[in-house]
Amino acid sequence: MAADVDLSKLPPDSNRTNLTYDADIKPLFRVSCFRCHTGAKPAGGLKLDTLEGVLKGGKNGLVLTAGDSVHSPMVIAISRLDPDSAMPPRMRRRPSAPSPGTGAPPPGGRVVIPPGGNAPGSPLQPPMGGPSAQRGPMPKPLSAEEVGLVRAWIDQGAR
Repeated sequence: MAADVDLSKLPPDSNRTNLTYDADIKPLFRVSCFRCHTGAKPAGGLKLDTLEGVLKGGKNGLVLTAGDSVHSPMVIAISRLDPDSAMPPRMRRRPSAPSPGTGAPPPGGRVVIPPGGNAPGSPLQPPMGGPSAQRGPMPKPLSAEEVGLVRAWIDQGAR
């Protein structure tokens, strides 16, 4: 976690109780995290499709400390307070892409992206080393309310 992250900007935790991974958190992660953090080669070695995977962590160590959401790297990442660890990753612009079939840049150097996703050849791509465009549209970031739900789940023991 970056030392300069302002933890006061974290979304507040939810007031919901008796939260569980399977019922409350897994559905959020399915939409926003599974694209990269499941399968045989999950990003950063972090599998988020099971409670065991979440609790095990990844190549960079544990992603949460049960009972302490404020200091859990997962919360910093999904709250997107630190641009270097923001999850899902922020998009980066690539130089103008050629227009399909012409080899020439599109008018104005822009590519129109269809609603809901990145078209192949789109100038918006995941950061280097990120998932390929063949895996579908980039996932949506969690809302402040969803981050608050994850915080409450961690603070309640991450069960």
